[in-house]
Amino acid sequence: MVRNLVLTAIIVMGIVYIFFIPADPVGFKILMKLIPMALIILFALMTRPLFSRTYKRIIIGGLFVCMIADGVIYWFLPGLITFFIGHIFYIFAFRHGAKKPMPIWVAAPLLLYGAGMAIWVAGSQFSAGQTVLGIAIIAYIGVILTMGWMAIRTRMSLAIIGALLFIFSDSVLAIDRFVLDIPYRDAFVMVTYYAAQVFIAASIGSRVVKYSVNRNNLIR
Repeated sequence: MVRNLVLTAIIVMGIVYIFFIPADPVGFKILMKLIPMALIILFALMTRPLFSRTYKRIIIGGLFVCMIADGVIYWFLPGLITFFIGHIFYIFAFRHGAKKPMPIWVAAPLLLYGAGMAIWVAGSQFSAGQTVLGIAIIAYIGVILTMGWMAIRTRMSLAIIGALLFIFSDSVLAIDRFVLDIPYRDAFVMVTYYAAQVFIAASIGSRVVKYSVNRNNLIR
């Protein structure tokens, strides 16, 4: 019951931040941006780990790092680096739960998408002479796709949805910032971002089922 109230508070405060908080003053906007993430961390803390306590601890660490990144993203490179660290937390968490190899039919589109984003977004920065930024963008694309890759290997639907929403959110942000303007960018980015973090937090309660080689034996 209390956990559902926290989830409702996340949705309400997310809507308030996205649609009602003005750009200025910046300090107040940052504060309001962090409140939904603080509630998501609380939601994660209240979620019973049906899979692994280690997984829960690493996910909460990633959520906390991402909350810090939300505050420093107004200074782009520090924010990018902090989110990079957050994704490393998620990679380790998903690796802890990774049980199956990546299917070729999933791996190929993911790799093609990453290559396309690197050419389009990072390439625009190399063309503009922003070599360091271009390299940073490629590194970030690499780490977020690795995060998505490891999430898919867990076969946990909540983790997979969260990872893919995170990739979508960051893609919209990168395209808008470096290539072309996207209408309603803030809404697209923040709705999918908060949703991604909620799904990743909720994946703490996922149950992983493995089947042994003995067809009469089901191991939970």
